[in-house]
Formats: sequence, C-alpha cells, structure tokens
Amino acid sequence: MPRQKAPQTAPPSSPGGSSARTAQARKSSSTAVVVSLGKRIRGVNRNFVLLLSITLFLVAFGIVMVLSSSSVEEFAGGNAVSSRFVSQATFAALGIPLMLFASRMPLSFWKRSAWAALAVAIILQALVFTPIGVDINGNRAWINLGFTTMQPAEVVKVALVLWLGLIIGRKQGKLHIGKEVAVPIVPVLLLCFGIMLLSKDLGTIIVVGALVLGALYFGGVATRYLLLALTVAVAGAVLMSVFSDNRMARITNFFGGDVDYESWGWQSAHGLYALAAGGLFGSGLGNSKAKWSWLPEADNDFIFAIIGEELGLIGAIVVIGLFVLLAVVLVRIYHEASDWTAKTIVGGVLTWIVFQAFVNIAVVIGFLPVLGVPLPLVSSGGSALITTLFAIGIVLSIARNPKRSESRT
Repeated sequence: MPRQKAPQTAPPSSPGGSSARTAQARKSSSTAVVVSLGKRIRGVNRNFVLLLSITLFLVAFGIVMVLSSSSVEEFAGGNAVSSRFVSQATFAALGIPLMLFASRMPLSFWKRSAWAALAVAIILQALVFTPIGVDINGNRAWINLGFTTMQPAEVVKVALVLWLGLIIGRKQGKLHIGKEVAVPIVPVLLLCFGIMLLSKDLGTIIVVGALVLGALYFGGVATRYLLLALTVAVAGAVLMSVFSDNRMARITNFFGGDVDYESWGWQSAHGLYALAAGGLFGSGLGNSKAKWSWLPEADNDFIFAIIGEELGLIGAIVVIGLFVLLAVVLVRIYHEASDWTAKTIVGGVLTWIVFQAFVNIAVVIGFLPVLGVPLPLVSSGGSALITTLFAIGIVLSIARNPKRSESRT
C-alpha cells in the first residue's frame, strides 16, 4: 500500500512577520491613495484652480475690508460694528456654494436654462416699479425682500451672458448677416435696457452695455455691427446724462476747473485724500481716517480708497494685479474653449468683471466722474457678490473640461 504524504501546513507566523506584512499593506494603501490623489490633481485644469483661487482670495479680502471700512459708520448708527461684516460673510457663504454648484454643470444645462433665466431676470427687473420697489439715491433699482434688498440688474447680467451665449452659438457662420445678428438680439436688448433706463441707474446700465458688447465681440460678431452698437450705447449714455441734473452736475464738476468740494466734488476729493494719506505702505488695517464719516460709501463704491489708505500703494497695486491676473486666466479659458456658446459666455463674464473693476478704480483715482459702480467681489452688497460668484461658477464649469464642454465631469 503506497505511503500517503502528510498534508503540508504553513509554518506558524511569528508576531514580527505579521507586523511586517501589515506595515507593508498600509504602505501600499498609502501609496495608492497618493497616486490616486496625484492623478486627480493633475487632471484638474490649471485655469480652473487659478480662477477659483483668485476668486476666493478676493472674496475673503473683501470681507475683511468691509469690516474695516464700515465699522465706524455702523457704530455711529447704533448698530454692532460687525453688522455689515456679518452680512457680507453671509452673502459669501451663500454665493460660494452656488459657485461650486454651477461649476459642476455641463454646458448643455446652461443652454437649456438661458431663456428661462432671461425671463426671470426681466420679471425681477420689472418688479422695481411695483410697491416693493425701493428708491435709493434717486435710482429705483432695488426690490424689498423683507429681510434684505435685491438689485435685479445683477441677475440681468448673468441672464444676458447665458442668453447671448446661446444665441450666438446657434448663429455661428451667420454673424456677418445683419438680420441674423439683429433677430432676436436687438428686440431682447431693447426690452432689457428699456426697463433699466426707467430705473435711472446709469452706472449699472454702462456695465451691462459693456458686457453685451464684450459678449458680441468675443462671440465673433462682425466689426461693423459692433461699431454700430457702440455708437448707439454712447449716444444713449450721453442722452441719459444730459437730461439728468444730478449727472450733469457730476460731469460738470469732473471736467470743470472750479470744483465744488462741498457738494458734488466731496466724494471724489475725499477718495483722493484717502489714497494720498496711505502713502507707500498704508496707515495699517483698520486705521483709516476717511471712513470716519468723511468718505460716503466707504465700504461700497469707494472701498478701493480705503484699501489704498490702509494698505498703501503696495496694497492697491496687489488688488489691481489680482484683477489683471483674473483677466489673463479668463482669456486663457476663452481660448481653450471649443464651443462658441462657451466662448461667448466667458467673454461676457470677462468684460463684465474687468470693465466694472476698471470703472470703479478709475472713479476713485479721479479718471472718471462718480458712477456708483462697486468693485467686483470686494465691495459690500449681496446681490452683486452672489451673482458675480455664480457667473464665475459658470466659467469654472467651462474651464473644468474646455474641450468637451457638453459633458459633465
């Protein structure tokens, strides 16, 4: 009878061997996680990261500057010194998640939503002429929501960017034909601008006009039609100024040699005083003198003056540099996008933010008359902050995967 071999058994493992295998397994797992994270990071578009980083920094910086520039006025009014700071931080806490949500949407979602967004924006803008409309500084451009006010024109900006992107994307190859450019763009723009003209907010109208021209230019509309649109826009702005005593006084004060510092020239003069007082390095965060009731709208239209006073020329140049870098990143996203709807949207948002920042800073340093335009992402104001963040979120969704804009990544 053949001898059967005894079954072989594994030698008992020593505690040291078991620990070594466990350590090796953990090391392999950690390596896999690092490799996976590295691939994920490398897979994210650099422009996406840059745009998101610049945006978040400007928002955080703006919240700090709103606290610094508004604390004295709030205290003088019997409110908590941090009340506007809390409001601005709350608006940022709402706007940033909206931006991140928008960044996850495919381009097809924005195309489907364009007409609905435009309709909602027009309805909201028309509500300023109802009993819930609010008149501030002679401009009926806000609606009262009960717990806060809202400026519908900010929603119009986002809606027009999306809608123009949709229309221009569909009409590619036909934008040299006048009829194709005019319909339906001209009737819709006449409706939007007609409602905004009735609200008398010239500063916002100028920014929206620049946004439209930028979207048309980056969308590839023929130059002759752009020049015609620019001529109409300039003529409209001149007429709005001529028939307004308030605006004519500001313009006359700006161009005239005899400046009335006690009236229309007060805000401009004290904005320049604040910038001059800051010198090279500034007086230090929180140490502004202009905010002590010398400079109206210190936390809004003239927040750049407070930045220059407290952080000096260096701080002001850094802020300008961030907006220049933001413009460069948006131009790169525009060139990387493969869809003309995406290109038009990016071009519109680029023109909107950069032009508005330019106007705000130019007013503060005395290159333009006062127009009441806030500094994007930095000045106080919930409507402007939330809608600007949402618009940047749309651009982020394009930057995430510019070559395949229709897919969700």
